[in-house]
Amino acid sequence: MTKPNYITLPKLCTHYQLEMSFFNELNDYGLIETITVEEDICVHADHIGSIEKIIRLHQDLNLNFEGIDTVFNLLEKIDELQEELISTKNKLKRYEDI
Repeated sequence: MTKPNYITLPKLCTHYQLEMSFFNELNDYGLIETITVEEDICVHADHIGSIEKIIRLHQDLNLNFEGIDTVFNLLEKIDELQEELISTKNKLKRYEDI
């Protein structure tokens, strides 16, 4: 694995001014996935957007980890329903065009 695709947790702690325990708890709740690369605990760079959302939910709305997990599950369900709605609209449009 190449390390440039991963960001170490200590760098995230420094950048976001958070304790390592915050990221450890996120990992424990399954909100982020960590991986060990060359003896450093890291997260994939593609997940930074989600991590930033989690940090904002935690800091701005004072949500605990259970609340953050609930919000993420609801947002995921909304995305699924939107995709289903688009698919249904496309099918309906096909029948209307006949």
